[in-house]
Amino acid sequence: QVQLVESGGGLVQPGGSLRLSCAASGFPFSSYSMNWCRQAPGKERERVARINSGGSITAYVDSVKGRFTISRDNAKNTVYLQMNNLKPEDTAVYYCNVEILGFAYWGQGTQVTVSS
Repeated sequence: QVQLVESGGGLVQPGGSLRLSCAASGFPFSSYSMNWCRQAPGKERERVARINSGGSITAYVDSVKGRFTISRDNAKNTVYLQMNNLKPEDTAVYYCNVEILGFAYWGQGTQVTVSS
């Protein structure tokens, strides 16, 4: 079955950096685009970054452009989110996500808290 396992979250001061990882299994990882999404308390879940199957095309929500970088290693079935210059408004639970045949799969999420 499809499994997505996120890691790398934590508490960081404003301006700091974190690198999130998502280990995928149960599907042909290199054939699918992958997403990183986040959900802050009281807010709807939003997609922050997307990467195509080969890793050559990426897209970001405006609020993270220039600060976040999505990448993937198809040999390791892993997608990453490098987050730099973090701001308090980046505080959220971060999820990786894949859509396969119209069904959305999610990991359990990893908490990112940006606070001094």
